[in-house]
Amino acid sequence: MADNQSGKDLISVLWIGADILRSKMDANEYKDYLLGIVFYKYLSDSFLIKVYDLIYDEKPESLKSALEAYKEALEDESAEELKEQIKAECHYIIEPELTYTCFADSARNNCFNREQLQKAFNNIEQSDPLFADLFTDIDLYSNRLGAGDQKQSDTVADLIKEIDKADLLNSETDVLGNAYEYLIGQFASETGKKAGEFYTPQAVSKILTRIAISGQENKKGLSVYDPCMGSGSLLLNAKKYSNAPNYVKYYGQELMTSTYNLARMNMFLHGIVPENQVLRNGDTLDADWPTDEETDFDMVLMNPPYSAKWSAAAGFLQDERFSDYGVLAPKSKADYAFLLHGLYHLKNSGTMAIVLPHGVLFRGSAEGKIREKLVRSGNIYAVIGLPSNLFYNTSIPTCIVVLKKHRDGRDILFIDASKKFEKGKKQNTMTDEHIDAVIDLYKNRETVEKEAYLASFEDIEKNDFNLNIPRYVDNFEKEEEVDLNSLLSDMKKTDSEIERVQGEFLSMVKELTAEDDEIIKSLNSFIEMMEG
Repeated sequence: MADNQSGKDLISVLWIGADILRSKMDANEYKDYLLGIVFYKYLSDSFLIKVYDLIYDEKPESLKSALEAYKEALEDESAEELKEQIKAECHYIIEPELTYTCFADSARNNCFNREQLQKAFNNIEQSDPLFADLFTDIDLYSNRLGAGDQKQSDTVADLIKEIDKADLLNSETDVLGNAYEYLIGQFASETGKKAGEFYTPQAVSKILTRIAISGQENKKGLSVYDPCMGSGSLLLNAKKYSNAPNYVKYYGQELMTSTYNLARMNMFLHGIVPENQVLRNGDTLDADWPTDEETDFDMVLMNPPYSAKWSAAAGFLQDERFSDYGVLAPKSKADYAFLLHGLYHLKNSGTMAIVLPHGVLFRGSAEGKIREKLVRSGNIYAVIGLPSNLFYNTSIPTCIVVLKKHRDGRDILFIDASKKFEKGKKQNTMTDEHIDAVIDLYKNRETVEKEAYLASFEDIEKNDFNLNIPRYVDNFEKEEEVDLNSLLSDMKKTDSEIERVQGEFLSMVKELTAEDDEIIKSLNSFIEMMEG
């Protein structure tokens, strides 16, 4: 089966699984059930395939044959040695009766037991710190699943049966990962504003990643950091554009626990080995992280919550992330706090790309002082204005700010990409053609009329360090001059046509008759009004 076909089949199965839950709860809730159970199937199927490979050094024909081989191997005297070997490679052990294959069989035979599935979740969570609390958002006993034990159990069994149709045995990792990514995008579309917590539209992710990785595509051991990682989709884009994808190291932090769990699942489903992922559940601004081992990165990618509130406590003025600037981002707008956190963790040779509201480009007071310091230090490399209504959680236009740690110049490239989009019913979208056009403007780094302007430090200083894009890129489209003679001619033709139609209409009215004197009187009055 071709990858694109298997991808479509996989998406279709998973989406039907969503239908089972859609009538019972909103997308922000049922995504946790669906994605969590898909992930358990992935762990179980991967486990059985690995077991079979260790026993026979080949891929099994089916998951059932792999399960039978596993059961037989456990009766052998070398069973403990096999278990140790599996644990070393997979980081977890699943007992035969707790495999997804077993659960699917029991669901089909109407003897599915929720307690066993809960036990399976618990075992995975306790097997390695990698999986700690991974399934906490899946409440198998929730009233949302149905009224009473039987209906709740039936709902979970129906979901397990449907998802079992997904052929993970013959699906490449990228196909599964992309199907999962597609589902996350669909949930984002359904949840609307809540989606901002976990999802950056792929078009924006592509632009951010292609900019940040530019010139580093061949680097082996490339490190990428997202301190507001959501579901991890933005981080994972580095894999698509690196020429050494198996060596990319991912560092990410996320405040929302359920979203952090989603990111961990997403990493595994994209085939990222545990050694290459360092993820943390925590508040990025409250306390710096990471602070040991690797602390600066080749790429920093961010789509933080816009104008979020933060404490801005005076103590942060001594924090190394912010101390060079003398002021803090205001309590009501943490945008620059996120930006400075990311910049602090950027390698001298790296690139950072962050999505922010346009206000960061021109607001004054503390933000103005921080912006001026960044410009004087040559940290701001480019500013790109995006189209409005690209995001699920806001319709406001946003911009990408590109930063470098150390460079010779202090010029800034301004790009106005606000008109590069296709209009959609709910959200606007940017096609690959639009994205390529933005990347070309970025790489060429030169002035293009109505699209880009390479501003010198002196240009920016003259503008009092205001970086509002229209100050540098004039995209005003002059309206066509009106030909007055042609307009007068058209007006005369229109008047003549109105006069002709009125005449025809009046003739028709005059031919009307009625036996009622009142109606005749009214008609005559109407005729007099039209003639006079």
